[in-house]
Amino acid sequence: MTDTDASAAGLPPATAAEPMADPSVPAIGLDGVVKEFHSRGEVVAAVRGIDLAIRKGEFFSMLGPSGCGKTTTMRMIAGFEEPTSGEIRLHGRDVTGIPPNKRDVNMVFQSYALFPHMSVTENVAFGLRRKRVPRAEITRRVGEMLDIVDLGGRGERRPRELSGGQQQRVALARALVNNPRALLLDEPLGALDLKLRQAMQVELKRIQREVGITFVYVTHDQNEALTMSDRIAVMNEGSIEQLASPRELYEHPRTKFVAGFIGTSNLLGGTVSRVDGASAVIEVSGDERILVPLTGSLPVSAGSKLELTVRPEKIDLSAAPPPAGRCAMRGTVTEVVYLGTSTNFAVTTTTGADMVVFQQNSAAAGQLANRGDSIWLSWLPQHSYPIG
Repeated sequence: MTDTDASAAGLPPATAAEPMADPSVPAIGLDGVVKEFHSRGEVVAAVRGIDLAIRKGEFFSMLGPSGCGKTTTMRMIAGFEEPTSGEIRLHGRDVTGIPPNKRDVNMVFQSYALFPHMSVTENVAFGLRRKRVPRAEITRRVGEMLDIVDLGGRGERRPRELSGGQQQRVALARALVNNPRALLLDEPLGALDLKLRQAMQVELKRIQREVGITFVYVTHDQNEALTMSDRIAVMNEGSIEQLASPRELYEHPRTKFVAGFIGTSNLLGGTVSRVDGASAVIEVSGDERILVPLTGSLPVSAGSKLELTVRPEKIDLSAAPPPAGRCAMRGTVTEVVYLGTSTNFAVTTTTGADMVVFQQNSAAAGQLANRGDSIWLSWLPQHSYPIG
């Protein structure tokens, strides 16, 4: 097996790692990275001038739909693709043009790439043996890593004797046992069923926290990204739409794309009727209104067009008009869906907008409305998030 083959299997280079870099320097830095492909005589821009600074020890996710450029970006970090322009740095060192086997990062793929003829222990120890680590050290490190990934006592099994989740843990242990500076994970949970995938999300975060290594995770699954990440870069058409913590992305999406891609959102819009103190007021009708908090980045005045989003769980349903000071709209319930922990209501407003409302099914809460009922929707003004 060549160094390049080993790197493609998520294994380290045969050479020893460099001394640790200044902790204040980003673990991974991208400056103006562009990647173009030539297809049928045309130039296709897969990545459009990305700037990133991923912190040491961070669980960082790149989230977006298929074709948004997230996997291409990861492959450039790993060295499997070279940028058309721009610079990639690992702990301050420019690695643009350096092959994968010379970069101190490992990669875990959805397919795991385990060696079927080797035991779990042999798979995990493979990279250490290539680096000629002493046998006693190999035994110690492999044992410790198998305990971390909850595979202690299964070292003699072959990959075919393991479940999908256990195979994923072996691939993770094999990549981590060599103490890389960063671990790149390309949708590694995609082949697992829903319940196991959810369990592994929690396990991955636990393992990352325990080993303290920078994780860069690529996924199209918003729940995975929200569950595990310290920060998330939401990508669309080769660019980063928004980079923030999971809470910030969910609570304050900056664009219509982010609002629609992260969770469920109700998108509304209208013309500002007046500015009342710290809020812009959209008068829907005589007793219906939308209030939007004003910030320094939201310069609006009467007559301005404004788009906003409201999360379904922020909305209350009632038969009576809500009190002053709340956003208020009337509508008709068109569908009621019981989901066990919550009930989802589809409501068409008097303006023709289709909205979704989530009601938590607590012991004290009864069903608030039935299909065909006329209903009031209301929410606090701070839950009206203006979007660009």
